[in-house]
Amino acid sequence: MRKIDAMKNFIFQTVPVLHIGEGCLAELPGQIAALRASRPMIVTDKGIVNAGLIIPVEKTLSAAGFDVVIFDSVIADPPEAIVLQAIAAAKAAGADIVIGLGGGSSLDTAKVVAALAVDGAQPLADIYGIGLLERKGLPTILIPTTSGTGSEVTAISILTTGETTKAGIISPHLFADVALLDPALTIGLPANVTAATGIDAMVHAVESYTSRNGKNPVSDMLAIEALKLLTANIEAACSDGQNMQAREAMLRGSMLAGQAFANSPVGAIHALAYPLGGIYHIPHGLSNALVMPYVMQFNLEAAAPLYAQLADALDIPRGSENSSEARAQQLIDYLEALAVKVNAPRKLREIGIAKDATTELAEAAMLQGRLLDNNPRAVTLADAQRIYDAVW
Repeated sequence: MRKIDAMKNFIFQTVPVLHIGEGCLAELPGQIAALRASRPMIVTDKGIVNAGLIIPVEKTLSAAGFDVVIFDSVIADPPEAIVLQAIAAAKAAGADIVIGLGGGSSLDTAKVVAALAVDGAQPLADIYGIGLLERKGLPTILIPTTSGTGSEVTAISILTTGETTKAGIISPHLFADVALLDPALTIGLPANVTAATGIDAMVHAVESYTSRNGKNPVSDMLAIEALKLLTANIEAACSDGQNMQAREAMLRGSMLAGQAFANSPVGAIHALAYPLGGIYHIPHGLSNALVMPYVMQFNLEAAAPLYAQLADALDIPRGSENSSEARAQQLIDYLEALAVKVNAPRKLREIGIAKDATTELAEAAMLQGRLLDNNPRAVTLADAQRIYDAVW
C-alpha cells in the first residue's frame, strides 16, 4: 500500500464569488445590489472603450438604474500617478463600489483604487510589500477581458513606481468580492494578444506548481487543470477569435492559474520578465513568453521531477528515455512548440532589443527578490545574464 505523506499546514484563499460563462455579465447588477452599493465606478483603459467592450457593461448597469462613473485612463504597467488620479476620481464621484474591466493593468489598478478610495486610507507609498495594507476598502467586482493575468482572483497589484521599476502590493484585502468571467467579452481579442496572454497564464500554472513557497495540494490541482485547458485551447482561440468554446476554456484556465499562483507564487520567469516591461514596455504576457523556456531549462536540475509530473498530466508523448530529466525536457519542448505555433516572438532581437541591453536587464531582474525567492533554483546575477543572452 502506498504510504500517504503527512499533510503540511497550508492556507488557501480566493475570491468568495465567481460567475463564469457566456452571458453572465447579466448578473452584474444583482451582484452590486448584493454588496449594498449603488454608485459604481468602472476602472478601465481607452483600448477597452475604443473596442466597444465597455458598451455592454454600461448598458447592463444603465438598464438596472445605476448611474455609472467611468475612469478610462489606465495604461499598461500602470504608474502611481494614474492610480492616484483614479483614487481621486472615485472619491470625487462618491463611488461606493469599484468595477475593474479589462486586462491585468486595469484590474490591478481597480484593486488599489478600491483599497484606498475611502476615508482614513493609508498612503499608497506605505502599502508596497506583503501584508502592509491594513484594511479592506470599497467592494470590488473584477471583469477580465483577456485570458492571461488571472488578476481577477489574485490579491496582488503590480504598479510602476519609477522610470523602470515595478513594485507589488500583496494583501488578502485586495481580493475582489466578485469575479465575473464572461467569455463574450474576450471575443475578437487579437491573435497576438490571445497568444501572449495565454502563455502568461501557462507560466502562472507552471511556476505555481514548482514554487518553493506556498505550494500545496489545492494550488497543484488548480495549476494542472489550468495547464490542461490552456494548452488544449490556445491554438483554436488564436486561429478563430469567435470560437466561444475555446474562449471560455482559456478564460477559465487563466482564472484557475490565477487562483493557483495567488497562493503558491511565481518565480524567476516573472522576475526576468518584469524588466522587459519596466524598461522596454514589452507587454507582460509577451515578456513571460520570451523568457519561459530558458528559465525552465535553467531550473531543470531542481525542478525536473515536478516538470515531469506536468508532462504526465498533459499526456505529452513519451520518448525512449524515461528519466525525470528527459520527461521534463519534453514539457519544455512542448510549451515552446506551442509558442511557435501561435506565432509568439521567441527572441529579444525580434522585438528590437539590442544585445548589450542584457546586462541592464540582468541587474534589474536581481531586484525582484520577492519572486526569485520562490524559484526552485537560486538565481545569481551571472545566471540571469546567461539566460537573457540565450533569449537574445
